[in-house]
Amino acid sequence: MNWIELGYLGLFLVCFLAATVIPIASEAVLLGMLALGYHPMGCLVVATVGNSLGSYLNFGIGYIGKPEWLKKLRVKQVAIDKWKLSIQKHGSLLALLSWLPVIGDVIGIALGFFKANVFWTFVFMAIGKFVRYLVVVLIYLYY
Repeated sequence: MNWIELGYLGLFLVCFLAATVIPIASEAVLLGMLALGYHPMGCLVVATVGNSLGSYLNFGIGYIGKPEWLKKLRVKQVAIDKWKLSIQKHGSLLALLSWLPVIGDVIGIALGFFKANVFWTFVFMAIGKFVRYLVVVLIYLYY
């Protein structure tokens, strides 16, 4: 499927899915849309909203999660304790890193699993996503 042909809806869907465990390069679609003349601010807003909502889904999955699920996935207790300590220490601020490839998905799920503050988690996730896409847009515009 050519996501760019769907315009802003395609960008939204790609960015939403890219925030989940589905490996999609949302930056490539964003750059493609900018190259085709789509408005940079519109692209920035749509990409940020789509990617943030995808991370909120990860948080929600973690939030409804149960410890038994982790055992079925063969996650070691040491890893669980490490994530719990990180979240207790840094809290919702970890959501700023939810834009990172691969580990960002785990951060979002862990924040939900260990019941981090919903409001601040969502705020910091959105900030992290916005900055990520802002950098992509600015690089495109000025290089």
